[in-house]
Amino acid sequence: MTERPRLVEIRDNLLTRILEAEREGWLGEIEGLQSSLTHAEEKLAQLDAQISRKQESVDLGIPTFREIVARTTAAATPPGPA
Repeated sequence: MTERPRLVEIRDNLLTRILEAEREGWLGEIEGLQSSLTHAEEKLAQLDAQISRKQESVDLGIPTFREIVARTTAAATPPGPA
């Protein structure tokens, strides 16, 4: 996903800006930056969850070749004498 690297960059920038605001004593700025950081981290978590869901394999219930052959062979075998 092309969105994730940009969000990581934004998060890292916010962390740097929070450190600067703390160093400079810009208390009002810190609160706004913390809020933005929380939202960026939540969005990253959502993207990571989407990526992991897409990478999971899904069993579609399609029979394997061996299962198909076994069924075909069993159906083609004539019944024994009664």
